[in-house]
Amino acid sequence: MKQNRREFLQTASIAAASIPLLASTSFSKESKPKFKLSLAEWSLHLALFGKKMTNLDFPVKAAKDFGIFGVEYVSIFFKDTSPAYLNELLKISKDNGVTNVLIMVDNEGDLASTDANVRNKGVERHHRWVDAAKYLGCTSIRVNARGTGTPEDVANAAVDSLTKLSEYGAKQDINIIVENHGGISSNGKWLTGIMAKVNRKNCGTLPDFGNFRISQTEEYDRYLGVQELMAYAKGVSGKSWDFDAQGNETTMDYYRLMKIVKDSGYKGWIDIEYEGTRLSEPEGILATKKLLDKVIATL
Repeated sequence: MKQNRREFLQTASIAAASIPLLASTSFSKESKPKFKLSLAEWSLHLALFGKKMTNLDFPVKAAKDFGIFGVEYVSIFFKDTSPAYLNELLKISKDNGVTNVLIMVDNEGDLASTDANVRNKGVERHHRWVDAAKYLGCTSIRVNARGTGTPEDVANAAVDSLTKLSEYGAKQDINIIVENHGGISSNGKWLTGIMAKVNRKNCGTLPDFGNFRISQTEEYDRYLGVQELMAYAKGVSGKSWDFDAQGNETTMDYYRLMKIVKDSGYKGWIDIEYEGTRLSEPEGILATKKLLDKVIATL
């Protein structure tokens, strides 16, 4: 079973190998693709955990090594959320012509906990990330709808916390978006049901092409799931693991997935999130970008 970010955060302590620098083969900043490509920081988690780079290096690396001018941060790689640190990160991104798109927030409490005290504390702990996103010029924070209980009870808990967090986010003009990120949240019908009940303009989804495993024995249909989640999408995650000799992703049909995205009317950022092991992180990022460029050109 392939390891995703959620599973890694729960189980892994990983020592990373050195990551070589690669020359960019990507499109110029001046080009105007049908979709804008961003880089998910998790694509470089080995380098980050291995202390080969820091969060402050991320915007520079995205622009200079990969020719990608949008970045999606992961909260666990931040040193802190103080004004001094955020100001330094903002300056670096601006100096490199990089747009800060969103922050993926993990380990800040279960927003779908059926214990009201637990989820309310989780909502409060997410406030600083809404503030940080606003400071950096992001449009969104990505959160998780995680909890224990029946699907109905967890859904009701998620509606409660997402409504409260969306109210806070609206004051800062920040979207609160939920990723299909394992467990019941990988059920597209379940997650879109929550969106319908929250019914806030700044609450939406972040469909991830790869995260549709509900349990060890159950996997949701990824194409149906992406189609369902695109109705509320405020971001899209182009997950990848491996590629064949023609450069196509071996576990999913990118042409089919991107057609679903296009047909939904979505025109925002598509992030590159490489999680494979056969290629190095830089090689995997560039392979994913090359594939997305190829697929987007056909749409």
